[in-house]
Amino acid sequence: VQLQASGGGLVQAGGSLRLSCAASGYMFNYYAIGWFRQAPGKERQGVSCISRSGLTTYYSDSVKGRFPISRDNAQKTVYLQMDSLTPEDTAVYYCAAVRVILSHMPECLPPFYDSWGQGTLVTVSS
Repeated sequence: VQLQASGGGLVQAGGSLRLSCAASGYMFNYYAIGWFRQAPGKERQGVSCISRSGLTTYYSDSVKGRFPISRDNAQKTVYLQMDSLTPEDTAVYYCAAVRVILSHMPECLPPFYDSWGQGTLVTVSS
């Protein structure tokens, strides 16, 4: 599966953005999808991940309650709605996929995902 992330940009603190991760290829609904971010000088970290069906989700503590994740398997797209943004959310955001069996949900960490899209830059000004 190939992934294309989009929706980044410059926003003021307190604002919102919606990131999209569009997939091409077959059997999109066989993949768990994750959003990850990497700030300058920092390691890439998991932000939010979603299971094949969308019934299971994971959120890092830093975004819980602010960044709901969802997926539309018919449209082969995963969304990350980013609300109440703060300057600490500034980073390059990546989406990634891993093929899984049934309802298995891998840990939301970069080594567990093997198909990566290019990043989209999110900049939050204070």
